[in-house]
Amino acid sequence: MRIMLKLVLDCDADAAWRALHSPRAIAELYGPLVDMAPMDAAGLPTRLAPGVDVPVALRLAGAVPLGQQLIHISERSARDERGPVRILRDSGIPLTGPLSALDVWDHQMAVSPAPGDDGKTLWRDRLVIGGAAAPALWPMLWATWQWRGARLRALAPTWAHDPASAPADPA
Repeated sequence: MRIMLKLVLDCDADAAWRALHSPRAIAELYGPLVDMAPMDAAGLPTRLAPGVDVPVALRLAGAVPLGQQLIHISERSARDERGPVRILRDSGIPLTGPLSALDVWDHQMAVSPAPGDDGKTLWRDRLVIGGAAAPALWPMLWATWQWRGARLRALAPTWAHDPASAPADPA
């Protein structure tokens, strides 16, 4: 089963790519609905690096345990008719909680310059889930991905490396 998003975000593709590697930016996508906390005493890394396992605990509204998740990313590049596409894949797995009933968890996010506007990002997000529990969990995950899409749109302008400054007040 698949859940997909395709959005144009108000930031350039480099800023979106940096945000994909930021545990803080990823945690903000689900906040304040879901909190993501490190399971490692050293805390979360400042940047998610390919091949490194990052275990996190998830809580609904900071109070109700949702389970533990292992984040494991890899990267690749491709080309489409508009040019280069960078793809981040989280092939980590739910370790505990309701999502651990899934046999398949494959989350891929692709970023590229938006058609006709290099200052914006075309964001493509695909989650593939499988297993006997997938039909029961799909509606909850679909709703979560709609929330995620709204949060992506709201947060993307804050990802700029050098945010535009307001014009000086001449008075």
